[in-house]
Amino acid sequence: MASKTRQFNERGKEKDVRTSNITATKAVTDAVRTSLGPRGMDKMIVSGTGEVVITNDGATILNKMEVLHPAAKMLVELSKSQDIEAGDGTTSVVVLAGSLLAHAQKLLHKGIHPTIVSETFLRCAVKACQILESSAIPVSITDRDQLLKSAVTSLNSKVVSQYSNLLAPLAVDAVLKVIGNNKEVDNVDLRNIRVVSKLGSTIEDTELVDGIIFNQKIVGNANGPNRMENAKIALIQFQLSPPKTSMDSSTTVSNFAAMDRILREEKSYILKQCKQIKATGCNVLLIQKSILRDAVTDLALHYLSQLHILVVRDIERDEVEFISKTLGLSPISSIESFTAAKLGTAALVSQTSTPDGPILKITGLKAPAQNAAQTVSILIRGSNKLVLDEADRSLHDAFCVIRSLIKKKYMIGGGGSAEMQVSVGLGEWAKSGEIGGGEKEWCVRGYAEALEVIPATLAENGGMNSVEVLTELRRSHAAGEKRAGVNVRKGGVAKDMSEEGVVQPLLVSTSAIMLATETVAMLLKIDDIVITK
Repeated sequence: MASKTRQFNERGKEKDVRTSNITATKAVTDAVRTSLGPRGMDKMIVSGTGEVVITNDGATILNKMEVLHPAAKMLVELSKSQDIEAGDGTTSVVVLAGSLLAHAQKLLHKGIHPTIVSETFLRCAVKACQILESSAIPVSITDRDQLLKSAVTSLNSKVVSQYSNLLAPLAVDAVLKVIGNNKEVDNVDLRNIRVVSKLGSTIEDTELVDGIIFNQKIVGNANGPNRMENAKIALIQFQLSPPKTSMDSSTTVSNFAAMDRILREEKSYILKQCKQIKATGCNVLLIQKSILRDAVTDLALHYLSQLHILVVRDIERDEVEFISKTLGLSPISSIESFTAAKLGTAALVSQTSTPDGPILKITGLKAPAQNAAQTVSILIRGSNKLVLDEADRSLHDAFCVIRSLIKKKYMIGGGGSAEMQVSVGLGEWAKSGEIGGGEKEWCVRGYAEALEVIPATLAENGGMNSVEVLTELRRSHAAGEKRAGVNVRKGGVAKDMSEEGVVQPLLVSTSAIMLATETVAMLLKIDDIVITK
């Protein structure tokens, strides 16, 4: 007797390809799963050249990992997409995608067609975002405490978590400084925040500088200045050195008189340039690095020191825009266009020494025009390069969390409470019959169960019994406690994660759910791998 329900029978090759894809993605997921949460483990990544990186940031781990399987590469790209969109949740999105694929495999074994599974999963993702938005907490940009809670939650899962109460206020203040008085803004350009790392001291000495910091040092000269008050600053993109011919050629000097005349002409040429610079009132000169010839000669440095002009050379090309924006100056491309109108001003230019070399600070800048983009600099200190690099990555994640709150001004509870709320909500949605029953209901239930991987992983990494924690969480959410989640620090289930100070931006969770689901839906529809020449 024929069965009333149509059953999908996979061909051998299709089954092998899907199994291969799911196995590969599971290997990637397992590699980062233990890094999730405040008690997550760190990874030591060693490159072929011997470079060592210690981190638990999902995007960094996957980016450094050598992945060969094409399906596994999709998870690496997924993590990058989450990093671009939200900046945080890069580990969660990969763990979630791996769990969705594992549950999709069970549905395929039940004979449900991959197209039905993928389409239902996409509908579940849309419904999940609606469930989260319905219970999200509105946030105001002016509410510094709420922004701090989100930044601290992000930093608590990093290697530098013990300094989260120090780094979080720096991150919040930096982003708010960049926004300025424009509270209606819906995005933040993080390129307006300059982060400089210097070895020495500890992370506790990390500071926010209302100005600009340079890795370059003041060019030393016996009589030259190394500190300048009431600075008038110019940034030049031309060379203070003798000109060269436009084509390769050689000049033969046959006698000492001709050689002496050439040297006099060079001196006269450079001195004229230096005097023209001084005539504009400039007393601090920033010189862009040149690849054609010497950006500044020793003779030019001598004349500039005699004219009491402080010189900083080897400014990188990609720093020019930030410097111009910060100091309110215009880059000068030729000596003919060197005018006082193109200079920037600052109260003080000074240099301090560190074990890793000098730090140049320009402070006391003129206030920018209203609603104009503002900039800020952060100086990170640390005892070794590994700590410095991880502090830099952690601060970037904190910036991104605050940016997510500015892009979508809502937050939700952390600690797996959001995923558990969606899981319970989707279970009720499946029972309602709105999805259509039958195979689709099985798919919704599978999707709901897959979301429980986040609280389960948090519990496992925190040394708790994940079965007991999930059972307690299900009971709490069924009783209407929508913000109940895993409190890793206290070792149990908290009734309201927002009261515990564990919150995260709505955008981080909705982005992770949508991106993970889209990737899984794409992988499920692959039935063959074709190798080209």
